[in-house]
Amino acid sequence: MKIKWRFRRYLKILGPGLITGASDDDPSGIATYSQAGAAFGLQLLWMAPLTFPLMASMQGMCARIGIVTTHGLTNTLKKFYHPLILYLMLIFSIPAIVLNIGSDIAGMGAVSNMLIPKVPAAIFSILFTAILMICIVRFSYQKLARILKWLCLAILLYLVVPFLVKVNWKEVLLNTFVPAVHFNKDFLEMIVALLGTTISPYLFFWQATMEAEDVNHKVKVIVDKRILGDMAADVNIGMFASNLVMLFIILTTGVVLHRQGMTQINTVDQAAAALAPLAGKLSYLCFALGVIGTGFLAIPVLAGSLSYMLAETFGWQQGLDKKFHEAKGFYIAVLSSLAVGLLINFSGMSAMKALFYTAILYGLTAPVMIAVVLHICNNKKIMKDHTNTPLSNILGTITLVLMTVAAVALICFI
Repeated sequence: MKIKWRFRRYLKILGPGLITGASDDDPSGIATYSQAGAAFGLQLLWMAPLTFPLMASMQGMCARIGIVTTHGLTNTLKKFYHPLILYLMLIFSIPAIVLNIGSDIAGMGAVSNMLIPKVPAAIFSILFTAILMICIVRFSYQKLARILKWLCLAILLYLVVPFLVKVNWKEVLLNTFVPAVHFNKDFLEMIVALLGTTISPYLFFWQATMEAEDVNHKVKVIVDKRILGDMAADVNIGMFASNLVMLFIILTTGVVLHRQGMTQINTVDQAAAALAPLAGKLSYLCFALGVIGTGFLAIPVLAGSLSYMLAETFGWQQGLDKKFHEAKGFYIAVLSSLAVGLLINFSGMSAMKALFYTAILYGLTAPVMIAVVLHICNNKKIMKDHTNTPLSNILGTITLVLMTVAAVALICFI
């Protein structure tokens, strides 16, 4: 009975952290993980346990900012920091988010076309974009949050695939906990790509804003150890789920594709198609449906992050709980980001180029945003009695150093 009560309690506290973690495994992220597995086999599995504490630490800080200040990260930057920092974040983040949306829509369309070849990928992309627009505008924040929470189940599909193929689990454990590093351009470039796709600045903004929205929807919230403990559990579970999916996708493509000599995977639909003859139709179907499910989960998070940034910067009415006529600027920004993302598919730009430019923009903004988040979380004027613990500062500093090195490496690779 006690176990059942605890399970129900955990289900109840799951929310922004779980959604943030699951949305990080979007179609563009899945493409990156697939490339890592196909190109290097199991050699990069260790990146999953490495990035978990770093992601959990950073998202936990952002969540705490949202709960304590009851505002999003943009509002905090606007109130306490020089406007230049905020505008630089917008200049770099907005194009990256739009390109990410475009890549995800393209991935969903391409995978759907594989499942139903008679319908062109472009038609699926238009259909999915229209569905997302209608749902975001029509549904309240509470309803949309519940839908996104259930869509998190899509990531479970990736935990099934490795059990449908023959795996040497001893080799998996070795590569998961014993890092292998090769000092060549391709290997280091992939490490940078994995860091960029897991520790993304737009997730910082989304996490803080969603926690603030949750607090503002409650009558009265006293920030205490229980509130912060529930937040930490939610974030940790979300980040663990995200990294577990990353590990399993690298594992699947490493075992199935790399060992068959298929080391060059450029898009997520190529990864799904390659699995069909080698790992069976069920593996292929799970992989393909996972792409569609995570796309529906991630794109509202991407578009929502962009809209909250703009609304908080320019003082617009905002919130997914408001009707369209109550927050026109906010919703126009959401719809515009989806429309521009869709148009990228018809511009002739390849999905891989969009991913590449996204990685560059995220790579350049991540170190600055990590430094700013660390500064906010150690600022008693903002965080009062809820500043960082020594462990949070240690993990945050490690993240800052790693992402700075990754940014420098990315510039050198260009």
